[in-house]
Amino acid sequence: MTDSAPAALLVIDVQQGLDDPRWGERNNPGAERQMAVLLAAWRGAKWPVIHVQHMSQHPESPLRAELPGNALKREVLPRDGEPLFQKTVNSAFIGTELEAHLRRRGIERLVIVGLTTDHCVSTTVRMAGNLGFDVVVVDDATATFERTGPDGTRYSAEQMHRLALASLHGEFAQVRSSRDVLAELGVSVVGRVVNACGRSVDAG
Repeated sequence: MTDSAPAALLVIDVQQGLDDPRWGERNNPGAERQMAVLLAAWRGAKWPVIHVQHMSQHPESPLRAELPGNALKREVLPRDGEPLFQKTVNSAFIGTELEAHLRRRGIERLVIVGLTTDHCVSTTVRMAGNLGFDVVVVDDATATFERTGPDGTRYSAEQMHRLALASLHGEFAQVRSSRDVLAELGVSVVGRVVNACGRSVDAG
């Protein structure tokens, strides 16, 4: 990833309302920690960081603009100069200036993290791939929730996560671990980096 123009880190929908128990079981409780480590590495390298926030229009959603759950989590709060795109649908490219922003800056590669793997992350990744962007999805910096199928079958959060990533890999994106992504960026996975909250955390 370190040749030619740098990749942008795209952080999708890491919002407080997704901690609401109504969503059910979630996998990968350490995802936000890995997002913070990647954010610190990107900022240290002075590579572009882009944030996405879901502005739900569903009456019962905790992600509605007027509710506390709409707020981004502390681990991923934007810093000065980091653009924030607000969306009302699953894809970060619909109804936003995200694509235009990337094109103007010559950004062709995206490293995507966030919530949830099978909904807004997946939809954004698929559209990014179709638009011609070179995409990496970070498996341990994404997460999702359990689902029930139309026939009543329950699928665990980990099953949903793994299947969503499997359907993306090799077709719309490459699925990588944060360790591999950091290694390519040149960040030691043995050492420590400062995360988005200003604390020092293990990178490995």
